[in-house]
Amino acid sequence: MGLSAAARQRLRWFDYWASHDHNVALTRRHFGISWRARYNPRHLRSLEARSRRPRRVRQPATSPALRRQYPRWGKDKLVGLLHRQGWSVSAATVGRILARAKRRGLLREPGRSSVVVRRAHPPRPYAMRKPKEYLVAAPGDLVQVDTLDVRPFPGVIRRPCSARDLVSRWDVLQVYSQATAATATHFLDALHARRPFPVRALQVDGGAEFRAGFETACQQRGMRLFVLPPRSPKLNGHVERAQRTHTEEFYEGRSQRFGIAWMPTSPWPPSTRPCGTGRTPTTTSVPTRRWATARPTSSWQAAHPPDAHQRKEAGCLACTERVHLVAPWPRAA
Repeated sequence: MGLSAAARQRLRWFDYWASHDHNVALTRRHFGISWRARYNPRHLRSLEARSRRPRRVRQPATSPALRRQYPRWGKDKLVGLLHRQGWSVSAATVGRILARAKRRGLLREPGRSSVVVRRAHPPRPYAMRKPKEYLVAAPGDLVQVDTLDVRPFPGVIRRPCSARDLVSRWDVLQVYSQATAATATHFLDALHARRPFPVRALQVDGGAEFRAGFETACQQRGMRLFVLPPRSPKLNGHVERAQRTHTEEFYEGRSQRFGIAWMPTSPWPPSTRPCGTGRTPTTTSVPTRRWATARPTSSWQAAHPPDAHQRKEAGCLACTERVHLVAPWPRAA
């Protein structure tokens, strides 16, 4: 048993007392102590020092009356009132007084009033928060989806819908004239047609376009739908970064005739492009830092033969010379 230094010293007292024929007077004179009544040979913890706290202590004379008068004020505002009344006290002291009054039940916070009506969010029928134990290890395990507001001309508003896979960094982009549940549901078809791997889970924010029919479509397709907490765009950081790339390369850095958007020419040789085409109109051919200047298509083709990519029923998107992004999209005058 581990004893403190003081307890071991007291144990030596009783060893000396036992070795000298239980001579109490000799032991007391030798060590100058009087502990025999407290010593219990069966419980060596009795040799430890007892508490020296006074049995009767002063009770705090502070009163929470000022806080009751101003129930919504914090310590910083209350200390200003106390200074005006002649009290020299700090904000930290006021905070400790309030905390002690709450622990003792002398001060209770006022409840929320029902004067202000707060909108209650109804429970989602299918969407849920992403569980902590959900692992993302293979392409399609989790795809982040989000919409963007683009205004190329005065009075013209377009809503691109972007999706990015967390593992392969494979992007799918489709532009619509408005962001509704119907357009988001249509985007699921484009997501299915343009990816060479199945999508098992989507992660979206709490936007209205990702409710109603979109939620029902995800349930019918067997895809799990994870919704983010309010005001948490950082949790969808991959697709947010993809939207920045799309904005810089497709909307800001190029003069386009809106209706058909021409994508940047691929910097890779024709032999390394998907299906050996001359143009690659999707961001799946853009090198990413995650793959050390490799392309998302390269990581997928390394594990799957090219024939599987060419046998897609919807056709190889990388073989098209241009991509229709908008329907309808007014042309510039």
